[in-house]
Amino acid sequence: MDEVFKALADASRRRLLDSLNARNGQSLRELCAGLDMARQSVSKHLAVLEAANLVTTVRRGREKLHYLNAVPINAIAERWISRYDRERVRALADLKAALEREPMNDNPSFVYTTYINTTPERLWQALTDPAFTRRYWGVTFTADWTAGAGMTWEQEGVTIADPAQVVLESEPYRRLSYTWHNFTPELAKAFGMSEELFARMADEPRSKVTFEIEPAGELVKLSVVHDGFTPGSAVLEAVGGGWPHILSGLKTLLETGEALPQPS
Repeated sequence: MDEVFKALADASRRRLLDSLNARNGQSLRELCAGLDMARQSVSKHLAVLEAANLVTTVRRGREKLHYLNAVPINAIAERWISRYDRERVRALADLKAALEREPMNDNPSFVYTTYINTTPERLWQALTDPAFTRRYWGVTFTADWTAGAGMTWEQEGVTIADPAQVVLESEPYRRLSYTWHNFTPELAKAFGMSEELFARMADEPRSKVTFEIEPAGELVKLSVVHDGFTPGSAVLEAVGGGWPHILSGLKTLLETGEALPQPS
């Protein structure tokens, strides 16, 4: 955590994080323009933030987009905020965010990076093998994990099959991408969705998720990008709250052999 505190100690780096918090997925050029900082200074500060895992990057053509990664800050909260106080802190933070939020991001997506003490082969197995996915995610996939292959999801006793649910990219131990499931009345009932929420989700374009696996010394770096959303997406709001628990469960299972309890 020393790198995190060092990174957060500089006001300019905090401004960069604030900028990404307001509008995630910015290029170096956009960050420089928005903060009126020299390109060289921004690059140096971003390097420190990336080293502390507070910022993660995703390539989009020739551009490198920068995303706020809240994993290290969440780890600090988990270490020093008791479970009793955590709910009060979260409620106040959610209220503050709701009052201050402005719909600024015209390219909404979820980006998350974590480091896991495992191997690329083991991580790939955990992302694709139902024996693993049902333990930390509660989902069973049926797929042969080749590009273009169809996928069937089973969750909460509901089977979701659709021709558009497909594997988009598959490079074992390196990269996996697939389209997200569609939303059915059965799934909405299983999750207790309101009719209004179900209608919103079912009406949205299909999103996709991509997993990038990279060796990082004795660890493996896992980057998750879930995109393809429209501004104000109800699905993005839902997965933004769900992915951190899923990926924490994945990390815990691979490192300890124990699964986290599923959220109620």
